[in-house]
Amino acid sequence: MSIIRVVSYNIHKGRSATGGRESLSDLRLGLYGLRPDLLFLQEVQGRNQRHGSLDAQHESLAAVLRMEAAYGCNAVREATDHGNALLSRYPILQYENQDISDHKLEQRGLLHGVVEVEGQPVHCIVVHLGLLAGGRSRQVQALVERIGRLVPDDEPLLIAGDFNDWGNRLAPLFVQQLGLYEVFAVAPQGGGEIHRLRRTVARLRGHMPWTADRGLASVPELGINGGARLTLPPRTFPAAFPWLRLDRIYQRGFAVRRARVLYGAPWKQLSDHAPLVAELELP
Repeated sequence: MSIIRVVSYNIHKGRSATGGRESLSDLRLGLYGLRPDLLFLQEVQGRNQRHGSLDAQHESLAAVLRMEAAYGCNAVREATDHGNALLSRYPILQYENQDISDHKLEQRGLLHGVVEVEGQPVHCIVVHLGLLAGGRSRQVQALVERIGRLVPDDEPLLIAGDFNDWGNRLAPLFVQQLGLYEVFAVAPQGGGEIHRLRRTVARLRGHMPWTADRGLASVPELGINGGARLTLPPRTFPAAFPWLRLDRIYQRGFAVRRARVLYGAPWKQLSDHAPLVAELELP
């Protein structure tokens, strides 16, 4: 059994949400304190030829956190580029960045890495979907197709990032087509439930219908006791006054021990998104 701490965070290219000051130094300290095992990062600058302190952010963070790093470059500018990054305390066996850009104004990609956790391959996909609903649907279909080709049904899977899906319209697809569950929907709601964690892993592959609630898609998810509960993902944007539900961690093959959003200081000064943290159990 392995306990894995997963963090998903849109780091806003290493700049604060207000004023645009550099926040990478404080971000290193904040993430160090979280002791993550897997980091799913979005809006990471792989190259910044104007400001050396903002260059190769995935490498800078990985060095401080003593993690391996994989970077997927998506958006290329004259002096900069940015994309997604996967940082791991476990060996990264392989990774690939798939271009899923829907139009020229938004360059997007799927960074798919495979890490080894005590001999078990775990598939990790970092996503940052587009701003237009039609484009997001096509990007998720590309994700579904990739998983169907490359991820065996019996291997654990994590998909995390900035989905830009404020209406939660994509959630039924993840549940019904991929058997994936958002971590906040299956996290324990009471201390007495923790002993039942292992029993839920086998139940996380069910297909369940969805309904709309106040204009958002509320998806029946499996609770930690095996029952379904209607749950919306947490509000993560903007970090100073969270209102929109943009960020997600989806999982398959794990038991969720805990899930939380990091609100307030120092996180609201570091980026325009609030980070997500989940503690997962891999049997």
